Amino acid sequence: MNPLLDQPFSTPFQTPPFSKFSTADFKPAIEKAIEEAKEEIKAIVDNTASPSFENTIEALTLSGEKLDRITSIFFNLNSAETNKEIQKTAQEVSPLLSEFSNDIVLNENLFSRIKSVYDHKESFNLNEEQQELLRKTFRRFTRNGANLSEEDKTTLREIDKKLSKLSLQFGENVLAETNDYQLHITNQADLAGLPDYAMDMAQQEAEKRGLEGWVFTLHMPSYLAFQKFADQRELREKLYKASGAKAFQDNERNNENIIKEIVSLRYQRAQLLGYKTHADFVLEERMAKSPQKVLDFLNDLLEQSIEFAKKDIQSLAEYAEKTDGIKELMPWDHAYYAEKVKKEQFDLSDEELKPYFELNAVLQGAFSIAQRLYDISFVPNQQIETYHPDVKVFEVKDSSNETIGIFYTDFFPREGKRAGAWMTNYRNGSKMNGVHKIPQISIVCNFTQPTKDKPSLLTFNELTTLFHEFGHALHGLLANTQYEALAGTQVSWDFVELPSQFMENYCYEPEALALFAKHYETGEVIPQALIDKIIAAAQFLEGYQMSRQISFGKLDMAWHAVEISDIEDVDAYEVKAFEGTQVYPKVEGTNMSTAFSHIFQGGYSSGYYSYKWAEVLDADAFDYFKQNGIFDKATADKFKTLLSSGGTVDPMVLYKNFRGREPQQDALLKRVGIKS
Repeated sequence: MNPLLDQPFSTPFQTPPFSKFSTADFKPAIEKAIEEAKEEIKAIVDNTASPSFENTIEALTLSGEKLDRITSIFFNLNSAETNKEIQKTAQEVSPLLSEFSNDIVLNENLFSRIKSVYDHKESFNLNEEQQELLRKTFRRFTRNGANLSEEDKTTLREIDKKLSKLSLQFGENVLAETNDYQLHITNQADLAGLPDYAMDMAQQEAEKRGLEGWVFTLHMPSYLAFQKFADQRELREKLYKASGAKAFQDNERNNENIIKEIVSLRYQRAQLLGYKTHADFVLEERMAKSPQKVLDFLNDLLEQSIEFAKKDIQSLAEYAEKTDGIKELMPWDHAYYAEKVKKEQFDLSDEELKPYFELNAVLQGAFSIAQRLYDISFVPNQQIETYHPDVKVFEVKDSSNETIGIFYTDFFPREGKRAGAWMTNYRNGSKMNGVHKIPQISIVCNFTQPTKDKPSLLTFNELTTLFHEFGHALHGLLANTQYEALAGTQVSWDFVELPSQFMENYCYEPEALALFAKHYETGEVIPQALIDKIIAAAQFLEGYQMSRQISFGKLDMAWHAVEISDIEDVDAYEVKAFEGTQVYPKVEGTNMSTAFSHIFQGGYSSGYYSYKWAEVLDADAFDYFKQNGIFDKATADKFKTLLSSGGTVDPMVLYKNFRGREPQQDALLKRVGIKS
């Protein structure tokens, strides 16, 4: 018996029994689960009773549960603990899953039943959540080809199969390029400026690779430390160019042709479905609704921030020339001089802050904040299996001590883990027919590892990253919905970042910091003087940061919101897309698009703008908390309702129910110092 098919798992809270299965189990398990899911679909189609919400819509959303479970485990491992065998399996099963998905949405008889329920929805006594599930189910089918001719359905299937393989290949190329590069240093003089933790980390990396000296990599903790602190400008340049050249070199991992093929296929797909562009297709189901609304939003913010961005970089350039005679400030100088100016202006540096942000204490602090806001607690559970020794597991309990969720944390970089930070799930929550299936949520990050002498001490950026992903996790853990399909983060992408970015605000609040920001050696609470500096420094280079994020959003829209004809030169196209947003010179041999995993692998195509969109929401929401108190119970209860509702209510309605009005930009512009 394949252990993946033995479901529900006979483990605590039906969590994945990682030790019971091997990579070889996944493909046959997925193939078998697809067959079982097909039988469930057939039973719906063959039902002789008149189509109803229960026998069609609800039955459909409950079908394929085993398949969803197996694939969530598999693709989470492919991101966090991958290897060649897993990657090979991913290439083999992705087309099967794409084909199965198309089998469902292109099934005429199934769609006929769904349409019948949709057309007669007034005759069914549906609650608000059921109405939303019906609407989304109907839209899912019409938006994915249910009304196409047989010939066009065949074309759609081929496009989707190709896209699933291409996005996997894109990600594998980026990961391989990240893993393979090393900056090997044997001369200690080349380490000038680097703090002890960065040198310790590099020494451990060298030992791991069987080398003398120190090794710096393109993984974020290593890369950022070197860019921020290394005095050797030539080496900073070398590392920057290596990072910027990921999947943009003349080798078998070059992603340029993959990008061209992905955007071309996405455009063809949108046209086939009756949409002008891929962005028109995507945004129809987002808060923004249209590409023009997104472009207007980005251009409006750019207009308000670009002069601030230029002033930010001009001040850095003047400092670099005055102190080191640098005639032209380049991107590999940015983090280095930003750190120096920040230290001089605010007398603040990561080295000074890190002792107050010991990882375990920070995590407990996040838990304490969640407890004060939402009456939940996090209890370690060492009986629940994990896929790697670094992973820790917690039971999430409500005020009556009932377990409402399982929470996994995976914090350190390793060879089998892709870069960045993300929240994911092994199962969403649901409450059906008296059965509460609790959510199983995970956050995966790449933080500074502990060394032989020190625990993991976070930079301030890593601190906000942890709170960001924890915000996503709370969205999933607090789910209070009937259906998994509408639980937690199953919301429009320009709303999904509100809970995560909202949580980052607590990293700047003295009342919150007092819960966890304690010196790891002395136990001293972070001094108010340091907090004042953090708050003052929060606006430092914010004009630049905003224009940079806007440039990524505009690049995304350039790839997806226009008619895609034959693009010969990916780099030239990117340069054109960035026009008006860039404050640094173009560096030859580097390219953003070829490693832009968010839009070519991670689901953010036509959606990168949503980070800024959600910042408007989060600043406005937190401003409301600040007016009432950052732990005010009545305000927190309203926000908890927003979180627990998942995708059961239109996001603008949810936000207005919480805030009493639509979001406004003022709070964000004031927060970043663009408005007084």
